[in-house]
Amino acid sequence: MAPPNEATKPVIDGSHTDNPTGLFTLSDSKLRVNGVTLLSEVPENITFNSFSSICPTSQAPPPLFQQVQSRSHMGGFIGFAQPQPSDCLMNFLGRFTCRNFLSVFRFKTWWSTMSVGTSGSDLQMETQWVLLEVPELDSYALILPLIEGKFRSALHPGRDGHVMVCAESGSTEAKASAFDAIAYVHLSDNPYNLMKEAYSAARVHLNTFRLLEEKSPPPIVDKFGWCTWDAFYLTVDPVGVWHGLNEFVEGGVSPRFLIIDDGWQSVSIDGENPMEDTKNLVLGGTQMTARLYRFEECDRFKKYRGGTMFGTDAPPFDPKRPKMLIAKAIEVEQAEKALDKADQNGVTELSEFESRIRELKHQLSAMMGGGEGGVGAFTKDLRTRFKCLDDVYVWQALCGAWGGVRPGATHLESKVVPVTVSPGLDGTMNDLAVVKIIEGGIGLVHPDQAADYFDSMHSHLAQSGVTGIKVDVIHTLEYVCEEYGGRIELAKAYYEGLTRSLVKNFKGTGLLASMQQCNDFFFLGTQQIAFGRVGDDFWFQDPGGDPMGAYWLQGVHMIHCAYNSLWMGQIIHPDWDMFQSDHLCAKFHAGSRAICGGPVYVSDSVGSHNFGLLKKLVHPDGTVPRCQHFALPTRNCLFKNPLFDGETVLKIWNLNKFGGVVGAFNCQGAGWDRGEQRIRGFPHCYKPTLGSVHMTDIEWDQKIETAAMGEAEEFAVYLDQAEDLKLMTRESEPMQFTVQPSSFEIFSFVPVRKLGQDLRFAPIGLVNMFNCGGTIIEVDHRVGGEGKVGVRIVVKGGGKFLAYSSGRPRKGLLNGGEVEFEWSVDGKLSLCVDWVGESGVSEVGFVF
Repeated sequence: MAPPNEATKPVIDGSHTDNPTGLFTLSDSKLRVNGVTLLSEVPENITFNSFSSICPTSQAPPPLFQQVQSRSHMGGFIGFAQPQPSDCLMNFLGRFTCRNFLSVFRFKTWWSTMSVGTSGSDLQMETQWVLLEVPELDSYALILPLIEGKFRSALHPGRDGHVMVCAESGSTEAKASAFDAIAYVHLSDNPYNLMKEAYSAARVHLNTFRLLEEKSPPPIVDKFGWCTWDAFYLTVDPVGVWHGLNEFVEGGVSPRFLIIDDGWQSVSIDGENPMEDTKNLVLGGTQMTARLYRFEECDRFKKYRGGTMFGTDAPPFDPKRPKMLIAKAIEVEQAEKALDKADQNGVTELSEFESRIRELKHQLSAMMGGGEGGVGAFTKDLRTRFKCLDDVYVWQALCGAWGGVRPGATHLESKVVPVTVSPGLDGTMNDLAVVKIIEGGIGLVHPDQAADYFDSMHSHLAQSGVTGIKVDVIHTLEYVCEEYGGRIELAKAYYEGLTRSLVKNFKGTGLLASMQQCNDFFFLGTQQIAFGRVGDDFWFQDPGGDPMGAYWLQGVHMIHCAYNSLWMGQIIHPDWDMFQSDHLCAKFHAGSRAICGGPVYVSDSVGSHNFGLLKKLVHPDGTVPRCQHFALPTRNCLFKNPLFDGETVLKIWNLNKFGGVVGAFNCQGAGWDRGEQRIRGFPHCYKPTLGSVHMTDIEWDQKIETAAMGEAEEFAVYLDQAEDLKLMTRESEPMQFTVQPSSFEIFSFVPVRKLGQDLRFAPIGLVNMFNCGGTIIEVDHRVGGEGKVGVRIVVKGGGKFLAYSSGRPRKGLLNGGEVEFEWSVDGKLSLCVDWVGESGVSEVGFVF
């Protein structure tokens, strides 16, 4: 068998075509690329326009514009015209069958995931893009819905292989009948280059967002952190946060950033005192109709006094308390569900149910008791006690709280706007958050005051020592845009205000975007934002009650993250979200976070940690051995279904400074059920799965600095879970493996270098870390007289250093002193490294 991805590719160069529009042509009801039909039965009202005809100039940086212009023959724009203007237009785009595709679609208002198929009818509602395999040209084509004027677009399935394009404004005040560039198409022989080139073209054309390469992500991307959400839910308070941070430090892993999630704000529910904190909020869902009534922290934090936690009488914290509160709140929730069910079934005597709910709520109120809190003094005390803590982020919804800002409670003009769900979301999954938001509406600050609104909240936080924000519930503006000119106009006003505040208050980078996975946000909200979630929430169990959900939901999460990074990674630095280190599948998650290329953070409850696992991810100083790129699916996974086809292992690749890495994860056992419109378990697929790996699975050329490594003749391959070291050449057969359900293997590939006459050498790194290659900072080779060879490797961390060496060294060195080492005839060369000083950087050397 030949190694994958090595076939000779035909030259595709539209600059030599006689067609002035480049590679794509539209004629005889067919959209063709280099003579190959992509779409047939294209309606007469569809137009194709060359890139240069639509975008002859741009305000983008000249070098970027020139790059896009040089590839303009590789793509073009699709438009259409209809006789009558409307605020929502659906149009046939064309038809394809028997052609593999990968797509990403919204399965909830704010979350997207992947889908594969072979015809236009296999697409899902609200498809954000579709990648088509074009084997006739050994290439790939992308159809990318865009925004135009006051409209945004998405793809929808049609019958008999047809593809539909939906253009909608979200407001009856904004109507149109014709578009010149409602979608973009592009061709490339490399799928990763294709995504980069297509989004670069969109950026130059729209000039409403910037690419990741034009921005700086926040410093937390290189670090370890703790998020309070799953630890406390809405009961978060200063005492609990303090004790939680202290446990990490005492356990040997110091968080460098803290995210105080939902629960710290001043919110009230309609029907209660509008200017007081709503009491006894515990579980997510109970707060989703609450509205922000002031921009300062809730009383639990506001009452905090500086120095409270330093005295001998510092408040203790019972780690069982949050779990007891959560358990009691679940009882309340179940009792309320029982009441609703009885009412729906026609039960007329409900007093017993109501009495039970009152009693449970009384018990919960007694358990909650009083609390002490206050953000400015609290963050100051945190930094005094926890010297490694660089950043403190806090949570907010884009519109303030889940229910927005309470009318009349602040100096801003706010009103409760009823929620209207767009037709395209009819095919998405039932979502408690949407149900609650529809129930209460959103207290929307007038878009003319968006900048004032964001600054009012963020200036207070910045003055209180908060360095960043997690902006959640982002994609709600489409619900409330009717009287504000539509979703595009409302989004522009809000994102401009958010951008201005980000620059003023958080150094232009301190923002984590969440619940934002729709093209509106990426095309309009990312002028400055450079960091965001690429997956749904980490669910430690299935909220729907499937007992296997604690296992299969974890693989679903990885699929979201890996495939969403293909497009989101062009614009923001991907964040794979938190997990809990004591979860049943914690190791499964940890393996993916180790090579995802982003930060590592957990939401452990106080007293519930697996420090042994965390130390395979995080250095003692709270930094992580991060990969140089962001993780993406390998080519041979792009058109497969690693969730429930029963045969595909998810493989993701990434790059280190001196090697590459492939993670193989068995995610089989769950996925999107189109008929049921939900993600569910497929238990017959939850089984051991076979796979193979090769050095060509790594896209070495995606970074200039690593491209040369892909040309190496031989590689040393370290298997993390098997703790084995193997050799592979470019001509080798792919390495076969079997992965158990909810399990993984990490393959670290390092080029083998010839030194002198006979010696071959490859540094693997500290193999007690999942991403061992990420621990290597620097490598030097010296070949001297009389055949003497010296190798110097600078590493960060402590543990077992491993290298491949075809010969036994004469001497091993560590930080200038001679040390013992182990070498075996199979080439394994190792020695022990201790964490040194504050930086943990050591110099390993060998003399041959």
